[in-house]
Amino acid sequence: MRTRPLKVALLGCGVVGSEVARIMTTHADDLTQRIGAPVELAGVAVRRPSKVREGIDPALITTDATALLERGDIDVVIEVIGGIEPARTLITTAFENGASVVSANKALLAQDGAALHAAAEKHGRDLYYEAAVAGAIPLVRPMRESLAGDKINRVMGIVNGTTNFILDKMDTTGAGYQEALDEATALGYAEADPTADVEGYDAAAKAAILAGIAFHTRVRLDDVYREGMTEVSASDFASAKRMGCTIKLLAILERAADGASVTARVHPAMIPLTHPLASVREAYNAVFVEAEAAGRLMFYGPGAGGSPTASAVLGDLVAVCRNKLAQATGPGESAYTQLPVSTMGEVVTRYHISLDVADKPGVLAQVATTFAEHGVSIDTVRQQGKDGEASLVVVTHRAPDAALTGTVEALRKLDTVRGVASIMRVEGE
Repeated sequence: MRTRPLKVALLGCGVVGSEVARIMTTHADDLTQRIGAPVELAGVAVRRPSKVREGIDPALITTDATALLERGDIDVVIEVIGGIEPARTLITTAFENGASVVSANKALLAQDGAALHAAAEKHGRDLYYEAAVAGAIPLVRPMRESLAGDKINRVMGIVNGTTNFILDKMDTTGAGYQEALDEATALGYAEADPTADVEGYDAAAKAAILAGIAFHTRVRLDDVYREGMTEVSASDFASAKRMGCTIKLLAILERAADGASVTARVHPAMIPLTHPLASVREAYNAVFVEAEAAGRLMFYGPGAGGSPTASAVLGDLVAVCRNKLAQATGPGESAYTQLPVSTMGEVVTRYHISLDVADKPGVLAQVATTFAEHGVSIDTVRQQGKDGEASLVVVTHRAPDAALTGTVEALRKLDTVRGVASIMRVEGE
């Protein structure tokens, strides 16, 4: 066993970074045995050096991350700063100075993953990022390595714990959106500004990363269709229950039937209670992978938080250190297919549409005609009326999303339609 330690620089020491440092210290002997050499925390770059960080030698703390990386003796850099800059520049600096990188930075990888992979390859270094997608759940490496010989056709999952907690509370307790969000905030599941979570930006970044791995093609954040969940209401859940469904914010990645293109999208959707994802509760994550030979696989576990995310970071650290000792690198970017990413309008899906209409003869026929004119077939219709007002709920058969969107726009223009109360896609059937 090698006795000279592998030196690790930690960029960021917040909730995740401090937990990474703690595990590196408390599990030092085990990590040494698993890697084949000791690992040493050689420096910790932070913005606020005056903050007390229990268990970390103050002598390791620095505000000059660039100087830390340019020392010349750093073997591995763990980046848990988040955001685009200075993380992007620091990761590139790490590669240029001979270090491999472990990152949890989903936003950066979704935006500039191709450039970072290219920089890693140029300098013969590793770029690992298991923690960027689903916390402690082993997902990136199984897709990138275990399923490397298979063909993945579809990935559908819950990849944001905050939104799943909110929707679960709305489903199980009857709470409204704001009430459920307030509870999530009080419990620490939601940030003071929850926009990245509830508007789907966080999930979209993860979707871009997973799509790139699954389909061996470059998918950027801008390629991912995104809808938030702030408009989901108690009445939507009531409608879902009548259909034997619940509502989840889903990341859905699909290869076209002819294999010529892929799609990536994030939006709330109704899914049947019989689907494995319907039973995912609280702040847990789960991802359902459909591969040609392996069939259907389910990955489930805690998708966020200091300890779960640190677990994924440490798993990558062990792998990267082993590669370093073997003078090898692990798998890099696989984007040989270069498949185009289709627009949302080309996706074939189903809609659940709730309309407020005038309660008088001929309304249903007028609505049905509008669907037919746009080439959309109706599966079921439910109507309730009282005092001249009526609620009309239509569930469609599968059709291109563009046709469904056009249908809804045409319905809004009908004199007999007072308003479109809600629109939601139906998935997982």
